[in-house]
Amino acid sequence: MIVINQKKAERIEQYKRELIHYYYILMTVILSVFALIFTTIIPDRNMAWYLYGGLFLMVYTYLIIRKSYSVNVLVHSYIIIAAVYNFYVMLVFWNNSVASFVWLMPIPLAAYVFFSRKYVFLYCFFVLINIIAGYIISRDFNFNFPKHSPEDVKMTDIILIISNVAVISLLLYFKDKIRKVEIYHEIEVNKLASQTKPAYTPEKDSFFAEELFGKIESIMREKQLYKDVHFNISKLSAELDINTGYISRAIRSQGYPNFNNYLNVYRIECVKKLLHENDLEKVTLMYIYTEAGFSNQSTFNRVFKQMEGATPSEYISMIQMH
Repeated sequence: MIVINQKKAERIEQYKRELIHYYYILMTVILSVFALIFTTIIPDRNMAWYLYGGLFLMVYTYLIIRKSYSVNVLVHSYIIIAAVYNFYVMLVFWNNSVASFVWLMPIPLAAYVFFSRKYVFLYCFFVLINIIAGYIISRDFNFNFPKHSPEDVKMTDIILIISNVAVISLLLYFKDKIRKVEIYHEIEVNKLASQTKPAYTPEKDSFFAEELFGKIESIMREKQLYKDVHFNISKLSAELDINTGYISRAIRSQGYPNFNNYLNVYRIECVKKLLHENDLEKVTLMYIYTEAGFSNQSTFNRVFKQMEGATPSEYISMIQMH
């Protein structure tokens, strides 16, 4: 199992490094094209030098670190630096083109490929903050950026859209390859589990279920685990150090529909015991049902009615009549 997990991690790491490599090549081409456009076709000296500077910094940095680097650190750093670098470009074209902030769009997708869902939401928020900041600054400050004709803007917008489609396609392609590795890993794990599973016989299974149920009953009575509001089958599994699937089968073998039903039987019995033992004029019903492990009154009322055929108040009235 450890070997399989290690192979999965190594393969995914390899694909992520390949993605970074091809992304740098693609961005080198894209920045070179835009730099040449602003040098020759649409003369804008400031923008041209800004793009050449970004191109040099990106290529030079990657050449230095390409042999040994942390994938996560590099991607986090690049996303933040690229967004800051793009901010000037976004301001220059803010009043000329709605595509001025398009370069920020692949950032959440990149986070989805490389990181957990938490970072996807964080980088979505990061992109939103960048766009809001660009709007406020472009509205409140006048930088006297060079004006570009509609034809020039149309040309750069078309190249910009094509470039972003290429970047997004690259990200999706490698995300698909990484997902396939994860799927094949799950298949291998399931196959290994089925190969190591002991031979099944009804007699063995029945005996094991009965023996396990005895252990469950013992620990539930001794430790009164049902009184924990957050108690569930996973906690019982950890307590017994036994798979939840075996626990479910053992409980069902004794006629209980599921674990929750079994747990509620204990809790309702506890409630009934507390109702008989306590002075109901001095103790609240809330104290009783929370002491038995119920988190709220609506759940308690529903379960009590289902199991006892009467509401808690009706049951209390019956007790007081006797």
